[in-house]
Amino acid sequence: MTKVLEEKERVVVRFAGDSGDGIQLAGNRFAAATALIGNDLVTLPDFPAEIRAPAGTLAGVSAFQIHFASRDILTPGGRPNALVAMNPAALKMNLPELERGGILILNEDGFTKTTLRKAEYDSNPLEDGTLDDYQVFRVPMTSMTVRATDGIDEISARDAARSKNFFALGLVSWMYSRPVDVTTSWIEQKFASTPPVMEANLAAFRAGHNFGETAELLQVHYEVKPAPALPGTYRGVNGTEATALGLIAASVRSGLPLFLAGYPITPASELLHELSRHKRFGVRTVQAEDEIAASNMALGASFGGHLGVTVTSGPGMDLMAETIGLAVALELPLLVIDTQRAGPSTGMPTKTEAADLLMAIHGRHGESPLPVVAAATPAECFEAVFESVRLAVRYRTPVIMLSDTFLANSSEPWSLPEAAGLPQIDPGFATRPNRGDEFWPYVRDERLARPWALPGTKGLQHVVGGLEKEDETGHISYEAGNHARMTRLRAEKVAGIASDVGELPVDDPDGAPLLVLGWGSTYGAITGAVRRVRRRGKKVAAAHLHHLNPLPSNTGEVVRSYPKVLIPEANTGQLTKIIRAEFLVDVHSFTKVEGLPIFAEELDEAIVERL
Repeated sequence: MTKVLEEKERVVVRFAGDSGDGIQLAGNRFAAATALIGNDLVTLPDFPAEIRAPAGTLAGVSAFQIHFASRDILTPGGRPNALVAMNPAALKMNLPELERGGILILNEDGFTKTTLRKAEYDSNPLEDGTLDDYQVFRVPMTSMTVRATDGIDEISARDAARSKNFFALGLVSWMYSRPVDVTTSWIEQKFASTPPVMEANLAAFRAGHNFGETAELLQVHYEVKPAPALPGTYRGVNGTEATALGLIAASVRSGLPLFLAGYPITPASELLHELSRHKRFGVRTVQAEDEIAASNMALGASFGGHLGVTVTSGPGMDLMAETIGLAVALELPLLVIDTQRAGPSTGMPTKTEAADLLMAIHGRHGESPLPVVAAATPAECFEAVFESVRLAVRYRTPVIMLSDTFLANSSEPWSLPEAAGLPQIDPGFATRPNRGDEFWPYVRDERLARPWALPGTKGLQHVVGGLEKEDETGHISYEAGNHARMTRLRAEKVAGIASDVGELPVDDPDGAPLLVLGWGSTYGAITGAVRRVRRRGKKVAAAHLHHLNPLPSNTGEVVRSYPKVLIPEANTGQLTKIIRAEFLVDVHSFTKVEGLPIFAEELDEAIVERL
């Protein structure tokens, strides 16, 4: 029977299964094949925090969503068009999100009395009408995988069943016309050291693909043509990879050796892992005993003339607070990367939230202002971290860069920049005394930045430490007027950065009555929602903040110029509080703290309600 090939402009697919089913691996390989076709794409991994939650339970469900299209897209999509569920728990957790009439591919073998009980089903959803509103394809993936691997030496039936994620990947690859050789080549390379595993995964993948081609059950498959793109060399990156590359680029363009110290914490640990793979660029990484040690190591590296960086998430920031205050007093470059996650304390480590903004700006003792920069998209993490380094070096100050779990784990195509086109970052090390024969370490330049003298430089010996410094000389001082003066100088230095970061651009082609103002990873949702609203003939403006402290110099002018301002945030309204306090503008707030990013369709409704 002839299969029907149907063209689609955009598709959202979600893989879901137990956390031991290899769902993230299957999703990532599908994304890699999709990127090579030339589709624009954004992904959304979603997995439990536990290393191994009880198999088959609702707490152990892992999912990976990918949105790909033949046009420019900005978000991982809202409701999936297709869902692959490997067991009842995966079905129960993800079915509410599947669009009505959507494609539902079920691993029929995964639906047993035991797994149904673990998923807290009172009846079998395959038989009780629960799935009547969907296009259901019941495929015995586990048993078909075992049959496909029959005869492979050293592979038992139990081991073979573990390859069912590749069967699912092969089937979905056929359904959406993804190339076969991309995945088979990757399997051959990845599992080259374990030939039986490689053969089993290849057999499972090909069996899934062949099933799609031959089974009468599946009559329609889909094609999504490549998206238009500017000339250039592209690769897929997630936020972690883009941040690592941005740090390396900043190291190269500044001439400062890169040193990163961190203590393992989800999801920030991935940056430590990623950078440790780049020793050929002179990168040095250290796994410290805790966040206090990590931040002090990074600050010590800065003191010694390195690009000192530390990375953490949520509670780790609390432990770094004292060191960041020390860096404020020492006035040395230090980059602190906070990959935000959901909740106080341990919270939900693998779920996203952007609720550390107020902590980043204010969360230290004393008057200790510092610049705060936020990334907007996974790929834009490269520019955000490069800019953070630029500010830290230029102004001799610690800088906090805010990312979040969604940005760190999600991926999208990225046009590689020309390395030679990136701006130089001049460390401007002090080389000689600046007061006759003496060196005064707190003599400031026109930006109020003090000189950066490397330890051991002849004639530039000076006192460092956390006690208050005397203006210019750097000697320890308890004098009241000096403390007031130093407090004011440190604040003025950070405030003056506003003139160095450009004005806040506003996208408002036709004089809208409402401005949607965002920061961080809300960029995709805001831009997507604004496009939707405009397509319906309504006027709405958008602006996005990359510099949260100080804010761009025209921010007050922008927010005061609109009758209504809406601020969407993945917290309970932290930027809203800042804008209200700074500019006395009663902005509207749209918030979400569910461990998930804000989606364009829900923001679309919020915009229309306020127009």
